[in-house]
Amino acid sequence: MQSQAATLPRPQVRSFGSGTVVWVCAVALTLLGLVILDSAGQGTTRGGVFYFDRQAIWFVVAMAAGVMAAYVNLDIVRRYTWVIAAVAVVTLVLVLIPHIGVTVKGARRWLNLGMMNAQPSDFGKLAMVLCVAHYLALNQRHMTTFVRGFVAPMALVGVFAALIIKEPDFGTAALTGVVGCTLVFLAGARVLYLLPTMLAAAGAFGVLVYFDPVRFARILSFMDMEANKSGGAYQLYQAIVGFGVGGWNGVGLGQGRQQHYFLPEAHTDFLLAVVGEELGLVATAAVAVLFMVIFVVSFRALQRAPNLYEFTVATGALLLLTGQAVINMGVVTGLLPTKGMSLPFLSYGGSNLMLMYVLVGLLVNCFRRWERPALPPASQI
Repeated sequence: MQSQAATLPRPQVRSFGSGTVVWVCAVALTLLGLVILDSAGQGTTRGGVFYFDRQAIWFVVAMAAGVMAAYVNLDIVRRYTWVIAAVAVVTLVLVLIPHIGVTVKGARRWLNLGMMNAQPSDFGKLAMVLCVAHYLALNQRHMTTFVRGFVAPMALVGVFAALIIKEPDFGTAALTGVVGCTLVFLAGARVLYLLPTMLAAAGAFGVLVYFDPVRFARILSFMDMEANKSGGAYQLYQAIVGFGVGGWNGVGLGQGRQQHYFLPEAHTDFLLAVVGEELGLVATAAVAVLFMVIFVVSFRALQRAPNLYEFTVATGALLLLTGQAVINMGVVTGLLPTKGMSLPFLSYGGSNLMLMYVLVGLLVNCFRRWERPALPPASQI
């Protein structure tokens, strides 16, 4: 006769969870960014130490925000979805008002908060995901209808994208729109409604770019980099030179020349070029691999989502994070037209770093909820 102990469930050994992998990758990328920022900032008037110190402080703040996002009760967050959305819309409107929004290089994208300039578009992207996720979960049974399943959620996405593009910030608006449309599609909206709308939006986006002299000049420069290497494609050309000089192993940490004499704003949008020059192709590839690990691990975890709300929140956070990384790496390597979008976790910037860790925290929060071991039936205890 089999003993009673043999019928008891075996204790489950907790594996190296998806959330832990995502945390490790995010911290590894941030630490690399801190190391390289000291070099990248040498060509600026403030020096590399200034950017290193500021980013290190924001790293601590961002980590705290990420931990809070990882342990907050998502049910409570969901109760305040419309409040979060309203605050985000208000900040996106405020930044457009002269003398309130801070204008840099012709774009009014920042609010002066004293110790930092914050980008409301960062908060807007997060609010869009939370808002759309809440709406889609409430209307899951109506997703095949035209008004409640398509018009209403696309209107929510459109409000955030339109306010962001007004700054103007075409790249972030495009990312926001694509992520929002993807979430609506995954929730079950009909392709018959989505496809024509996305084609029309892409056409309107192209028209706006065509009639914007700065953005259109970037497109023309991108199409013929050699001919415009002293003009509109100067920054991209110098980034490509940096990658070429770095080769496989790089010229050595702190030994790069691009950020000193040639590559402007190397500590922000084009930080990856400094990584390529000083640490070589191996380090550049490692950055891409870490982002790929975040995507693959998170994508596999999405299969365990128990409901549409948590699935949409996690998917939106993942797409915002990895989508921004893909755009930045595509720009710096010459695969995409020049766009002022920072590289997550590495580029200098407090508000964006905080957003990235909040997105990581939301992913980890969902993974924690999905990985909780099920209790054995009472009859087996």
